[in-house]
Amino acid sequence: MLWLLIGAVAAALIGIVLLNLWPQERQLQQRLGHVSAVESAQFRRELGTLLGPSVSVGNAVADFQNGEEIFPAMLAAIRGARHSINMETYIYWSGEVSKRFIEALTERARAGVKVHVLADWLGSTRMKQDAIDALRDGGVRFEYFHPLHWYSLDRINNRTHRKLLIVDGEVAFNGGVGIADAWEGNGLQPDRWRDMQFRVDGPAAAQMQAIFGDNWLATTGEALLGPDYYPETPARGDLAVQAFASSPEGGSENMQLMYLMAINGARRRIDLEAAYFVPDELTLTALRDALKRGVRVRLVVPGPHVDSTMVRNASQAQWGAMLQAGARIYRYQPALFHNKLMIVDGYLTIGGSANFDNRSFQLNDESNINIYDHAFAAHMTGVIDRDIARSRELTLAQWRERPWRQRVFDWLSSQAAEQL
Repeated sequence: MLWLLIGAVAAALIGIVLLNLWPQERQLQQRLGHVSAVESAQFRRELGTLLGPSVSVGNAVADFQNGEEIFPAMLAAIRGARHSINMETYIYWSGEVSKRFIEALTERARAGVKVHVLADWLGSTRMKQDAIDALRDGGVRFEYFHPLHWYSLDRINNRTHRKLLIVDGEVAFNGGVGIADAWEGNGLQPDRWRDMQFRVDGPAAAQMQAIFGDNWLATTGEALLGPDYYPETPARGDLAVQAFASSPEGGSENMQLMYLMAINGARRRIDLEAAYFVPDELTLTALRDALKRGVRVRLVVPGPHVDSTMVRNASQAQWGAMLQAGARIYRYQPALFHNKLMIVDGYLTIGGSANFDNRSFQLNDESNINIYDHAFAAHMTGVIDRDIARSRELTLAQWRERPWRQRVFDWLSSQAAEQL
């Protein structure tokens, strides 16, 4: 009888984990109706209403390319903090980069700045205990997001994939960089990541502070309030910015809805950089429909250097449909490719932590920013053009000529797309 009871409990726990591997509901199942052009006031009004935070004006935005630019900018912001520092990250691995951040964070904490760090438990498994001890001993409030416990197995597949840093509630970073040595360099080394990060100065930083505060509250039960976190922030520039988040527990469809609206609102061109391009059929159809409308679509994806062969294969399985519809696909050659960037009609720039796949659309906690400005979009289009110059274009004929074994691997990998 005891063994039957143990077996029943074990089966129940396994069942909970397996059920958690897939979203329990999918709210976006049909094509969107008419979507106004991304350059219209109606598009901004709808996106601001549907996704939560309205579009914030009076911001300055800067982009930083690769670790050689990203880490110095983030560390400089941390060292200049006067009141609060809040960081949420998927990857925090022990190493030289980690040491630099520990030194900067603890120095500010000892100076009286309120410092909070939230790291994903699964993504930060390479963070050694001595690094955690150094942070906590230095006055930093460090917590794991969804650490493994028997009573939280139903949440094991919900990870925070966000990469946020908010300083004094006035300056905020968002993008794809992990706190790890693998992000060092200039994006040209085969064993390092090509990536980017955005810094927002101005009122939109408060929106990113709220995103961090939501997961900090969910993790610790503590609400971060007051002028140290939400100061009155004057205009720092002239850019319109919207920061928004998605999570399975509070609007998992936000990220996919935003991308679908941007794709359907495109009238001339879409430039997309996707480290993990494994969209579902609804999103793939939206891209093909855009191509049928005459929208030019350029897609930059990883080349020979990848961290997951399975994801690469699943992505490759979908390239044929895109190429046949008229898209141009470029494979980045020099390094591991981690960019997440979309520019629509030379006006709307979308960047942040979300990949172009089901895991980001349905399973992870993600955060992105939308920037509405022609000049900034032109600048970021130049960034994509430079990446394309370091890429090799893939033709439909080349895709069709891949070996039969590769076709089998591609198909098999695509069957697990829900989890990629």
